[in-house]
Amino acid sequence: MNRLTLALDVMGGDFGPRVTIPALSLALAQNPMLSFILFGDQRQASPFLNALPNDQLKRVQFVHTPHTIDANLPFMQALRKSKGSSMRLALEAVANGEAQGCISGGNTAALMGLAKILIEPLPNIERLALATLIPSMNGKSSVMLDLGANVEADSDLLIQFAEMGNIFAEVMLDLVYPRLALLNIGVENSKGTQTIRNTDKRLQLRNDLNYIGFLESDKLMNNMADVIVCDGFTGNIALKAVEGSAKNILSLLKRSSEGSFICQSTKRYLLRAIFYRSYRKLQQINPDRHNGATLLGLSSVVVKSHGGASTNAYFYAIDHAIGQIQRQIPDKISQGLNKLHQNL
Repeated sequence: MNRLTLALDVMGGDFGPRVTIPALSLALAQNPMLSFILFGDQRQASPFLNALPNDQLKRVQFVHTPHTIDANLPFMQALRKSKGSSMRLALEAVANGEAQGCISGGNTAALMGLAKILIEPLPNIERLALATLIPSMNGKSSVMLDLGANVEADSDLLIQFAEMGNIFAEVMLDLVYPRLALLNIGVENSKGTQTIRNTDKRLQLRNDLNYIGFLESDKLMNNMADVIVCDGFTGNIALKAVEGSAKNILSLLKRSSEGSFICQSTKRYLLRAIFYRSYRKLQQINPDRHNGATLLGLSSVVVKSHGGASTNAYFYAIDHAIGQIQRQIPDKISQGLNKLHQNL
């Protein structure tokens, strides 16, 4: 891997430096060419920074700011109070060319708003979209967007999400002609809102996209589509339902190995031996491994981590950002859209 610098909002998320710094330590241990510029409160971060090995500390630059954006602030208020915040400074580092990408677990609306203001959007992009890779029971992944950047989306916007998601899937998943679907309440042509039905008719006329029709939410993790398109309201609810179900199943399996006269480690081993294949599949759908949603439509990589992410989950968000930078996702989307619009 070539030298790469990431800007990290240390204070973003529910746990701040307690999670973000141990997570970046995991990333530094895995990538010797990686370095970070951290933005946050030095006093709160110091105990965790001091725990880093000396060779990792040499690859970390810390910029002190006591100011953060409250996760509960409304959008406009968050933007007005963003000056000098750890989130804004991290995005400015990318805008100024000091870092190639940014990761934050902070206020989603503020991150999107500031990113669009500070980082140049790609040409012909009407609105940004939050996209992520969701796991499937067969071990493969699908791209899903939008996940909350746009509560409402008209047909034109959904078409643009489909175009960006298609390119994202081609590059990140190494696919040719990805299967594209619209998330809907049924598979029949008569189902869904007028916007969804209109979008369906338009996509059916697109020979450049491998559109396969509607997909219901109970098939989200069956790998029946490589790209799943929806508005942000629907996508956010669907994704959280899937993640919550996966976490509950994993938690149930964990609890089943506790509260017994048999040694916990022994019982856990027996359960894994008995349900080995099922256990491996459950680990594949562990939401922690798929943490990190990308703001598609920007000229640089910006990844939003879950606010309540664990250390491992935050590490995967960092790793997700690294993968996109290495694959030059913004450039590939820009080139793909330019070529597409020239041919339409």
